[in-house]
Amino acid sequence: MFLGPHDLIGTVSAQSQLIDKLIRSAKGETRGGLLRVGAAYAALVGWLYQDAGDLDAAAFWRGVTQEIALRSRDPHLIGYSLVNQAQVRTDLGDGHAVIDLCEAALDDADRLAPKVRVTSLQQQAHGASLVGDRDAVDGLIDQAGRLLGRVDDDMPWGNACRRTPGYLEVQRATCYGRLGLGAEAGALWSQVLAGVPDTARRDRGVYMARQATAAAAAREPDHALEIARAVAAIAVDTGSARMRRELSTLERAMRPWQDAPVGRDLAEVLATVTEGR
Repeated sequence: MFLGPHDLIGTVSAQSQLIDKLIRSAKGETRGGLLRVGAAYAALVGWLYQDAGDLDAAAFWRGVTQEIALRSRDPHLIGYSLVNQAQVRTDLGDGHAVIDLCEAALDDADRLAPKVRVTSLQQQAHGASLVGDRDAVDGLIDQAGRLLGRVDDDMPWGNACRRTPGYLEVQRATCYGRLGLGAEAGALWSQVLAGVPDTARRDRGVYMARQATAAAAAREPDHALEIARAVAAIAVDTGSARMRRELSTLERAMRPWQDAPVGRDLAEVLATVTEGR
């Protein structure tokens, strides 16, 4: 929560490499357990690279995750690894690939733990938002919501759906933002942010940046600028690539006002983020 991806990648990837060495000599159930742990560590390395903005490295580690998951024969991890791949495709803007991967993960949904089904459904909603299908977004997130209360496994990976305040509303608000539904997204972000602790600065900054973009879509540029000032300070302190990406999206959304005073003020605010890299 307090450290950025650059502070953690070296440590976690070293642990992943150690697990890989142990797998090579282990046998029986010990080997099966190490494969499951190894897949979870590879997934975390992939996420850290994605958070750092290195999508090539993220895609590589998502591939490693999928390979180890397949070797483990664990259907839950295999489904989770497909969702991990879909996360990278989401950041690349490939909605159809996201939907394909999530549908593959859900092919045998009755065998899957509720957690895997929830993560698959919400990620598929992101794919639906990328192809402009609001009805599918709402249907998929509503379906995930009916399963969320059943997530009670002891698997140590993929627990964002239990740990993140307002998890599904975060997904819905993000999808609404992509669909250009500024007022609806803004209302959801206000609701979500009320439950996010100040200690979760990185997530809070990302959510606020998306809230600012929603304000721009709702034609509230002054409100967007006000939020952007706070986000820029967090982005400089944390060095979050996710926040910088969200601020770039905000910059595009604010182009109608780029020659107005509010647009020039936003350019000055965003310049502090660029200088802080």
